[in-house]
Amino acid sequence: MAFDVDGVLTDGTLYLTDAGAELKAFHALDGLGLKLLQGAGLELALISGRRSNAVAARAAGLGIARLFQGVEDKLAVFERVRGELGFDARACGFMGDDLPDLPVLTRCGFAAAVPEAPEPVRARVHYVSRTPGGRGAAREVCDLILRAQGALDAAVARYLA
Repeated sequence: MAFDVDGVLTDGTLYLTDAGAELKAFHALDGLGLKLLQGAGLELALISGRRSNAVAARAAGLGIARLFQGVEDKLAVFERVRGELGFDARACGFMGDDLPDLPVLTRCGFAAAVPEAPEPVRARVHYVSRTPGGRGAAREVCDLILRAQGALDAAVARYLA
């Protein structure tokens, strides 16, 4: 499962300091959702059109090794990663929020978007989260995937006494 960053793992707002540094806010629910997917054996990737030290730090903190930033052709990256992993495109998923994500969204087997995505994106995905981007949308999709794979109860059980 791969995720766009801005607008999916963040609310899409770009915070810039007077010095030009970029700040991003990530939601803890999304982070745990990504960790739960990893714990269930899913391979993860983050594919972003922008470059940010904050994204690199977040990916490192979550143990996500497949981080691709400054990507103009997200489909090429998606194809390379799925090829390296030996997965058919239909066995892969992607969550995005805008037009640059459409090539991957229309190629993968499970496509998800946030409710803020423009209509041409929402119309072409399998699932639109009820939760906004950067506010738990990725977690909603992670839980959906875990439920579909019969792994959500086991993930929850790890947190029960």
